[in-house]
Amino acid sequence: MFKDLTKTELALLKELNTPKKIQNWLNTIPQNFDETLYSPRLVMKNKKAHCIEGALFAALALAYHGHKPLILDLKASRKDVDHVVALFKAGTCWGAISKTNYPVLRFREAVYTTIRELVMSYFHEYTDATGSKTLRSYSKPFDVSKLDPSWVTSDEDLWDIGTALDESPHTTLFTNSQIQQFAKATQFEQQASAITEWRK
Repeated sequence: MFKDLTKTELALLKELNTPKKIQNWLNTIPQNFDETLYSPRLVMKNKKAHCIEGALFAALALAYHGHKPLILDLKASRKDVDHVVALFKAGTCWGAISKTNYPVLRFREAVYTTIRELVMSYFHEYTDATGSKTLRSYSKPFDVSKLDPSWVTSDEDLWDIGTALDESPHTTLFTNSQIQQFAKATQFEQQASAITEWRK
């Protein structure tokens, strides 16, 4: 997985030796608004990322320091977009590294005893432009170390990984009757959630 990386790339991975350091590095690079799916090499080269690009980079950095390189898809309703995070464990608890342009779908400390518990920490603030709560399901942890290692350094978009993650087994969170009873976020909550860190 690491054999084709340059000395400069390896030095960065070596420096990012905790989940928080990985998250802090992702926070320093701009949001990628292009329709791409960069490899970790291209994230390091272009110094920008959106959620799945950030998750793949984080998974690689975590793997360099002995963690399993796991990503997780949070699937939304048709009115919203999915979000992807990288998973890590501290002891028996789960946390998540997240690249996002919004204030709420961000880093999670490793304090969640199950994946579902971690996923549900994103539920209330995961809303669309109308204030509807849109989180619907989540994937099983997706181990990118099982993929062809060329994903690490590819100069081509990794659409095949995006498709494989999207089509992987997902766990449904709610019944239709539960969804019908969800309250919408207030206008104040919508305004707070709509703040962005990087301008397009």
